[in-house]
Amino acid sequence: MAVVEVHNMEGKPVAQVDLPDAVFNVPVKPHVLHAVVTMQLANRRSANPTVKHRGDVAGSTRKLYKQKGTGRARRGDIKSPLLRGGGVVFGPDGRLYARLLPKKVRQLALKMALSSKLQDRALMVVDRFDVEPIKTKTFVTAIKALNLKSALIVTEAKNETLERSSRNVPDVKVLRSEGLNVYDVLKYDTLVLLQPAIKTIEGRLIP
Repeated sequence: MAVVEVHNMEGKPVAQVDLPDAVFNVPVKPHVLHAVVTMQLANRRSANPTVKHRGDVAGSTRKLYKQKGTGRARRGDIKSPLLRGGGVVFGPDGRLYARLLPKKVRQLALKMALSSKLQDRALMVVDRFDVEPIKTKTFVTAIKALNLKSALIVTEAKNETLERSSRNVPDVKVLRSEGLNVYDVLKYDTLVLLQPAIKTIEGRLIP
């Protein structure tokens, strides 16, 4: 197991913690990380617009009136593109970008992302992150004490005070451990784990 120092909000080491090899010491394969990040970004895309063609419109296929003798145009059914409410000619058919990879691949990629942060010495463990009351200035002071510029802070559970205090700070994101994902781990320069969140991550990734 890797041993990492635990820091307080002033940036001073106060203890040590063991990180399990099954989560934080996994061989990193870039192609797996790439596949999962591509999947996440694709799932965030909105589908292209789509229209209803003549065959997609609900309505009767009965001819509106007889072919000859009325002095009117030779109409077909009510779904004709020439009529109000009819189908659209040459409109876009739409496209869904969502894709899905096996759960084991997604879990493996998350382990690789965490391992890469540890290998790059870009992982920090903090014993607690108390910001009382809700105030951005207090949060910024703590970030500067920890010497963080671009950071993902992972909490064990919902921490409304911390989340709201960090909302307007650029290049910093507070994320609950249940929402931890490969894209966010790799996006930010430093990964900051609150000490209680380590057990939650272990329970999620170690069967």
